[in-house]
Amino acid sequence: MSLALALALCSGLAQANPEPGQLNLTRGVTTWSEVPYFLNNVVLGVCVVIGILVFGAMFIAMFRFRKSRGAVPEKWSHNTMVEVIWTTIPVLILVALAWLATGGLVSFADTTGSQMTIKVTGYQWKWRYDYVDYLGKPISKVGYMSKLDALSDKTRQLHSGLDPYAVTTDGYNTYLINVDKPLVLPIHTKIRFVITSDDVIHSWWVPQFGWKMDAIPGIVNTAWTNINETGTYRGQCAELCGQDHGFMPIVVKAVSQEDFAKWLADQQQASAPAPAAASSAAAPASAQTAAAPAKAGNG
Repeated sequence: MSLALALALCSGLAQANPEPGQLNLTRGVTTWSEVPYFLNNVVLGVCVVIGILVFGAMFIAMFRFRKSRGAVPEKWSHNTMVEVIWTTIPVLILVALAWLATGGLVSFADTTGSQMTIKVTGYQWKWRYDYVDYLGKPISKVGYMSKLDALSDKTRQLHSGLDPYAVTTDGYNTYLINVDKPLVLPIHTKIRFVITSDDVIHSWWVPQFGWKMDAIPGIVNTAWTNINETGTYRGQCAELCGQDHGFMPIVVKAVSQEDFAKWLADQQQASAPAPAAASSAAAPASAQTAAAPAKAGNG
């Protein structure tokens, strides 16, 4: 009981994946993540039932009807009814699974009604995030690179002498799964992702979102998410992309819509150009110019 409680507390701190002792697919924290979780459980259940039936029949045949017990094999070559049954049932199972999977893919591909757009670009070996629009308004000059945090990068170096278990965030070990600048997103917002790459094929994957999408040079792939809970969610590149493939994690910080609006305003203000100093300098200069003829007339 205490172990389960400790694992639950740790998962709430950083929401990293996988968790110790995890056996099933990640349930997820987004609107759509329930779809692959449900499909996974359905397929797992079908496979378990088929496995029990097939291996059960095999072991019964091996031990109950073995030659040492005097069993004599039947002489018939086939049974039409049995063949129809064991052909029809698998076909029906496959059709049902295909129908469920197709419905899930169709819903995942539907990015209509998105309230926000994020452009994700993969590089060797980091990610770039550009905020395109939010609630129908375009966003300009809000974007940044996100790469492995400095402490993890320093610790991973050969002969660094640093302890990977000492790399923590709020008491949670974040060695190689933390970044310098996380992707900040609002909850309860349908967010469209446009994903591409600037060099080789990468794959953007956050398990708690329920999907991953390849980042391919020259191609723009789309995906969407709607996060239901605030928190920090971690992922990584899921496509072998070079020698530092294992060192380009993904961190998403999901915040309330109010907090996101404040964060976005701060980012836009920071990226806005500074007011020109020329206007303030022009006023004294013009005053001095106007005063010069007056002095000349008094002389």
